[in-house]
Amino acid sequence: MPKIKHEVEKCIGCGSCAALCPKYFEMADNGKAHVIGSATAEIEELEVKKTECAESAAEACPAQCIHIEK
Repeated sequence: MPKIKHEVEKCIGCGSCAALCPKYFEMADNGKAHVIGSATAEIEELEVKKTECAESAAEACPAQCIHIEK
């Protein structure tokens, strides 16, 4: 099953992922992105059936802190 990974420490909080893919990303109170449905951790991970818009979010991320494992 595909997995979305988000390196929280590298995140600069630009919000592009949340704008492009609100199904999987939201902005947290700390000003950084958060993967919806994942546990808060240094690297957030979420297994999904379809990556859908998460791939676009990963490509648009200026910090390159979003990774999609297939």
